[in-house]
Order: sequence, then structure tokens, then C-alpha cells
Amino acid sequence: MLRSLYDWTMNLAAHRHAGLALFFIAAIESSVFPIPPDILLIPMIIAAPTKAWRYALICLVGSVLGGMVGYGIGYFLFEAVGQPVLQLYGYAAKFDQFRDYYNEWGAWAVFIAGVTPFPYKVITILSGVTALDPVVFTVASIFARGLRFFVIAALIWKFGPAIRDFIERRLGLLFTIFVVVLIGGFAAIKLVPHG
Repeated sequence: MLRSLYDWTMNLAAHRHAGLALFFIAAIESSVFPIPPDILLIPMIIAAPTKAWRYALICLVGSVLGGMVGYGIGYFLFEAVGQPVLQLYGYAAKFDQFRDYYNEWGAWAVFIAGVTPFPYKVITILSGVTALDPVVFTVASIFARGLRFFVIAALIWKFGPAIRDFIERRLGLLFTIFVVVLIGGFAAIKLVPHG
């Protein structure tokens, strides 16, 4: 099934309404769809390098708006279904503790999921479930998804089709390493005595 979804998505890259398809894929991937928009973004930029920045922007806007839909799914379905179940089993207080913890670190969770291969839709829905501040969620989403899509666009614009394999196989790992180093740097700064 995933292979047929992948093939269907790749065929969209050659369509005359590819920009609209890219927006749609980026939007639904942020809430429910399993295939990331990168696989449509990459061939589109290879086919039209002068539109690289436009395609990255389309991906960013679609992804952030789709993330808001994911947030809404988490927020509204949790209130209707999840919370009564937690109360029935006596876990409401424990969830409130989890919510506080998530909201303290939620911007980082959104950023990490936005740039790494971690499924972004999981974090968008979880952010709604925990009622993470929508402004924090949106700003973190814009920075994370913007970084991801504009780096991909820049690499393909600069290096062309030769970089495609690198992006598809190793860019997620490099983004993950970047995030680990970034968080490690902030943690090290907190551990250094100030005096």
C-alpha cells in the first residue's frame, strides 16, 4: 500500500497542477498522510530549479496549515473522547502532569519533529491534545518546517539531481544530528556555572 501511495505521489510531480498537489500533500502529511511532501518537492525542484524557493514556500505554508488541522484534531477529539476515558480510569491527574511537562518543552518537540524524520503529524496532534500554546506551536512549526524545506530546496538548487540520493537517504540523519548538537549545546550552557 505504501508503495502505491509513493508512486501516486511521484506521478503528481509531473502534473500541471503540481504546485497545488504539493500544497495538498504537505497539508495532509502534517495531520494524517504517511508520505512526506519531500518526495514530491524533490522531483519538482529538479524539474524546475528556478521555482525551488516557490516550491519550498508552498510546502511550508501547506505543512504549517496542515499542522494546525492536526492540532485541531488532537484538541477537539481529546476533549470529546480522550478526557472522559482518562477520568473513567482515574488517569486525569497524571495526564495533567504530562500536559504541564509537554507544554514546558513542547516548542522543542515541535521543532525536532519538524526537521527530523520523526512523524510530524504525531506531534501536531499531541500538541492539540495537550493544548500547547497555539502561538508557540505555530512559530516552532514555521521555523522547523521552513528550515527543512528550504534546506532541501537550496541543496537541489545548488547541486541538482546529483544530491537527490543524499537528501532521500541521509538528510534526515543530518537534521537529527543537528538537533542533538543544538539541544546538547543548550544543555551544556545550562550546566556551566555562571559566576
